[in-house]
Amino acid sequence: MAVAELGSFSRAAQRLNLTQTALSHRIRKIEADLGTRLLVRTSRDVSLTIAGQDLLPQVREQMDALAELYGAVHDSGRESRRRLVFACLPTVSIFHLPELIRDFSNANQGLEVVLLDQPAGRIVKLVQEGQAEFGITITGANPWDLEIEHLCTEPYVLLVSKHHRLAGRKSVARSDLLGGRLVRIRTQSINRQIIEDSLGSLSKQLDWRFEVQNVTTAMSLVDHGASVTVLPQLTKRLVPNEFVGLPFSDVDLSRNIVALQRSMIFIHHYFAGDAAH
Repeated sequence: MAVAELGSFSRAAQRLNLTQTALSHRIRKIEADLGTRLLVRTSRDVSLTIAGQDLLPQVREQMDALAELYGAVHDSGRESRRRLVFACLPTVSIFHLPELIRDFSNANQGLEVVLLDQPAGRIVKLVQEGQAEFGITITGANPWDLEIEHLCTEPYVLLVSKHHRLAGRKSVARSDLLGGRLVRIRTQSINRQIIEDSLGSLSKQLDWRFEVQNVTTAMSLVDHGASVTVLPQLTKRLVPNEFVGLPFSDVDLSRNIVALQRSMIFIHHYFAGDAAH
């Protein structure tokens, strides 16, 4: 393209920061690979052969497309540097993050903060797929491709209506759940596993009468006296005057809040494999 546009090997070599010898060698190699001449060079000028005339517009079209693609990726890279995307559990994001996000935003003017408040299992996938820079969630099985840092431990409580028979108690034992109706949240599989493991064999004896999709529906059932539920302590703060959160006296029922990000080992293998392909 450079030789055809400038009509000169010397000017083309200068634009490409090559010696004329190196440029001539590359042209000859291309012609040898294609099995046909592309350029005819005389003492006065350089002209395209018929094959060269046919090839040039196609090459130019491909180069224009490559330049457009490069520019789009470049713009996307610049845009991503102006955005911080992370994922977090809804309960944690509601109560712990507003002030932190405000202070962080004030200290980083012009940076857009995107918070993906998602269930625990979804957070892991968002970080693994690179859609989130990091995630704040609860521990389950530790994926090999993620680095995990413990942030805090949060207890679970038995959430009851303020009119419930247990509301005046300071704490409850697991056996206090027998005979009552409970509601659990279908989408919170890791929370459910933690609760069921902590309750042990008693969990199978309990009357899990209701199963719902989200926390607010479960709390509504509790508020109307239809059931009780076991939820993280933070949840009670959604409506502090309507519910009583009772800690468990006979079991350490809690969850570990962690920060996770893709490990450098995983990133190294990913890019090494990509380069090999």
